[in-house]
Amino acid sequence: MKNSYINLSSLVLVSTLLMSACSDEKVVEMPVQPTQYPYQEGDDIPAVAYLEHNEIYNPESVIPPQCYTKTNGTNNPCYACHQSYDKNENRPNQMGDGTLQGNYEFSDVGLTNSWKNLFVDRRELIADISDEAILAYINQDNYSPALKEQGGLPQAMHLAQLSQPSDAFGEYGIANDGSGWVAYNYKPFPSTFWPTNGSTGDAMIRLPAPFQQRDGQYSQDIYLANLTLVEMALKDVDQLAVPALNEMEIGQDINGDGELTANVQTMQRQRYYVGDARSIELSFQLYPQGTELLHTVRYIGVDDDGRIFNAPRMKEVRYMQKALFRSKESLASAYYAEAKDKAFEKLPQTRYLNEEKGIDNGFGWTLNAYIEDATGALRPQHEQELAFCNGCHKTVGATFDQTFSFARKVPGAAGWGYINLHDIADVPNINEQDGEFLTYMKRVGGGDEFRQNAEMLARWFNEDGNVDEDKVRQAGSVYELITPSPERALALNKAYQTIVKEQSYLFGRDATITEAKNVLSVIDAEQPPLLPEHRYQWDMRLDWFADAHQTVAGNR
Repeated sequence: MKNSYINLSSLVLVSTLLMSACSDEKVVEMPVQPTQYPYQEGDDIPAVAYLEHNEIYNPESVIPPQCYTKTNGTNNPCYACHQSYDKNENRPNQMGDGTLQGNYEFSDVGLTNSWKNLFVDRRELIADISDEAILAYINQDNYSPALKEQGGLPQAMHLAQLSQPSDAFGEYGIANDGSGWVAYNYKPFPSTFWPTNGSTGDAMIRLPAPFQQRDGQYSQDIYLANLTLVEMALKDVDQLAVPALNEMEIGQDINGDGELTANVQTMQRQRYYVGDARSIELSFQLYPQGTELLHTVRYIGVDDDGRIFNAPRMKEVRYMQKALFRSKESLASAYYAEAKDKAFEKLPQTRYLNEEKGIDNGFGWTLNAYIEDATGALRPQHEQELAFCNGCHKTVGATFDQTFSFARKVPGAAGWGYINLHDIADVPNINEQDGEFLTYMKRVGGGDEFRQNAEMLARWFNEDGNVDEDKVRQAGSVYELITPSPERALALNKAYQTIVKEQSYLFGRDATITEAKNVLSVIDAEQPPLLPEHRYQWDMRLDWFADAHQTVAGNR
C-alpha cells in the first residue's frame, strides 16, 4: 500500500450455501458486491478520511517532520534530540541514537516524507483572514468549556482558569483550585517550541497525594520539598534553593545543619522523599510512579502594545502520567526490544488504551492529548494522531525519563511559577561555553530546524549567513531572542488556523507560512551524511550559573 493513499483493494467476499452431502443439489455461490470507497487512487484524500475509514496514513508518524531537514553536510539541528552518552554516566536513557545526527536511518516507509503540510504555501489561504478576526479567535477560551462538556477533557487534565494563568496559579506556581498542579518556569527546547516558530506553551507537574501530605494532611512545605527532590533526582544535583520551608513541619533536617529550624532556604538531596512518601527512594534521573505532567500548546498572543504572550486559546492540551515505575534495568530491556524490532525492520507499534488514558509508550508512561476540532473546540485525538507523540516521548537519546521541559526548569525556588521568558537569560548547556540558543543558531544555520524563518535570519544573522554573535549575546532575555514580531505572530496564527479548519493534523502540525525549501520530500540513499566535525555531544540540562563568580545553591 502506498502510504499516501487509502488502500482501495477490497476483498470480494463469497458466501456459500452448503447443502447436505447426500443431496444432488450443487453448491450455490452467492456473489457480494465489492466495497465502494468515495475516493479513487490518485485523489487528494483529506486527512479526516483516513480517520473515518480507520486507514493508517503514516505508519512512521513517530519520525517528526524535523527529521527530514536537509543538512547539506554542515547544518545540524539533529543534535538537540539525538545523543549517545558515556556508559559511565549510568543514565536510565540508554537509547544512544547519536548516529542519527545527519544519517537518515529510516525504514522503507519512512524514506517518503508524509508530512505534506510542510510543502503547502499558505499565503493565499490566509490572505482573507483579518488581523481583527484572528485576534478575536485566539483570545477566546476554548479550555474552560472543555472542562464542563460531557465527554470533554478527562478529570486528570482539569485545572481551573488555565486559560488565564494569572488567575490559575498562586505563590510558587501552585494551582489555586486545589488540584495539586504546580507550574514551573523553564527554558523552551530549541527550536520548535520557540514562539517565533509557531506556538507558545507552558508546563505543570503534579505528584501523588503521599508526596503532598504528612499524616494524611496536605502540607505546602512537604509538597515543595518533594518537588525539589524530584528536581534533584532528575537533574542530578545535590543542593537547591527552596522557598522558606519549616523543617519542624516537614519532620526532618533538610538543609543538613543537624537542627530543625523554621526557616530554611536550601535543601540537600535526601535518599528518600519526605512526608507520607518517606518510604519511597529517589531514583537517579527518574520520576516517582504516579507523576503527572500537563502541557498546553497555545496560539501566539499579541497585546495592544505588540508584546507577545501565551494566548488563552489552546491548540493542544497534552498530558502524561507515569503509570508504571520501571527501574533502569527494566528500561534497558525496553530499549533492547525497541532496537531488536528496528533490526528486524518492524514498523513501530503504538498501543492505544482508550479515550481516557490515550496511548502507552512502553516505558511506563501513558500519553494523551486533545486538539482543536474544525470549530476550535477541543476534541480527543485519534489514535493515529496520538501516535505522533511517541516520536518524542519514547526513544529519543537526549530526554530525561522520556521528558524534556522539567530538566530545563529554572533551578530551585526561582523556578516555581508560570513560565516567563523575560526572566530567563540565554545560559549555556552543561559543558558548553556560549549561550544555548546562540550555539543552536550557529550549528543549525538558522532560527529554526528548517532554516526558513526569514525574520530570525534577518534579525540575528549577517548577510554572509553567519550569526551576529555579539548581537545575540546582547539580548536581554530569551524573550527578546525567540519571540516574533506582531506581524509574524498573526501570520503564524492564521496559518495554523487553516490546518485546524482542514483537520489535516496527520499531514503535519507545524505552522509554516510558505513551502519548506530545506526539507526532503524523499530520502535519497545517496544523500551525504552530516560531516563528523558537525556532529556534537550535547546535554539539554543548563548551566544556569555559568557567569557567576561563585557556585549558587550548588547547581553548577
